[in-house]
Amino acid sequence: MSQHSSFHIQPFSLAAYGWDEACEHAFTPHRAVDLIPARVVRAERGSCEAVTDAGIVRAEIPGTAGQGDPLSAPCTGDWAALRPATTGHRPVLHAVLPRRTALVRSTASRTSHGQVLAANLDTAVVTVSLAAPLKHGRTERMLALAWESGAQPVVVLTKADQCADVQSAAAEVSEVAPGTDVLVTSAVTGEGLDTLTAVLSGTIVLLGPSGAGKSTLGNQLLGEDRLATGAVREVDGKGRHTTAWRELLPLPGGGVLLDTPGLRAIGLHDAQDGLEQTFADIQRLAQDCRFTDCAHLGEPGCAVLAGVEAGELPRRRLDSYQRLLRENAYAASRTDARLQAGRKAAKKDIAQKLRATYQFRERQL
Repeated sequence: MSQHSSFHIQPFSLAAYGWDEACEHAFTPHRAVDLIPARVVRAERGSCEAVTDAGIVRAEIPGTAGQGDPLSAPCTGDWAALRPATTGHRPVLHAVLPRRTALVRSTASRTSHGQVLAANLDTAVVTVSLAAPLKHGRTERMLALAWESGAQPVVVLTKADQCADVQSAAAEVSEVAPGTDVLVTSAVTGEGLDTLTAVLSGTIVLLGPSGAGKSTLGNQLLGEDRLATGAVREVDGKGRHTTAWRELLPLPGGGVLLDTPGLRAIGLHDAQDGLEQTFADIQRLAQDCRFTDCAHLGEPGCAVLAGVEAGELPRRRLDSYQRLLRENAYAASRTDARLQAGRKAAKKDIAQKLRATYQFRERQL
């Protein structure tokens, strides 16, 4: 870091959590009114833990945060401006700085709202266990989520020591992850961990289902057992949710680790770009389709279906792509319906207030 830098490393150091020149620039108007910079470590209902240059503090989150737009509610990884504590009162989260990237999924309830899992990420590690049968559809879904976030995805195959044919499994996963590094690792033997450390940078989020080895991998990166791990059932390869919330931990070699709970439901939310990146092989074939709006469902001159027939593209992969497209379109339609309902409600409220005003004036005459 340049000695002429406009931000300084303090004893506790926000810089260890990713604070840089861009953050300093974005924070300038808040510093002018005596607010203090912080990064949200853990967000809960009504409050959050945040790191500042003075240490970890618990700050209140105003009830108005996220009103009207749940995606704007503070979440783990957000850079924030805090109003300092006063006598008898905790610090208050006054504002969230603009996010560079955000990991968003549909809520588990399948409502039209999205849920921000984490913000300001640089690398999204999609963990896939080699100790269980490979589920390519789930990997594709995770990759779409990761690409859409704006972070750089990396697929990490864990538990290589429990796989009889690692090379074949890695080749399979590489086929469903075009444009993405696929790394083989084992926490038992140490295989691939040096390579993984070399490709990770910035704020790193670990994604994957319970039992995929996220927490074990995180402990390897941290150099100590900070994250709880649990046994995996032999029957189905599933693990218990040992991580109950998202939290940030600085890495000894630089960067920040964000561990997430195992994601049971990974609904897509406005992930068109992420799907196009995940299925880049289909996008390339589609450029040669006769019709620009070809849905690859049987149209004449469809290059994608021709690719399936020629064995260039697995039918399973096209089916997965179309299934995720339908899901994403449905989520978008629900969001549009919610926005339309909100506009109708606002118009109705205005009309009622106008009628009340006219009635009041008539009574005054």
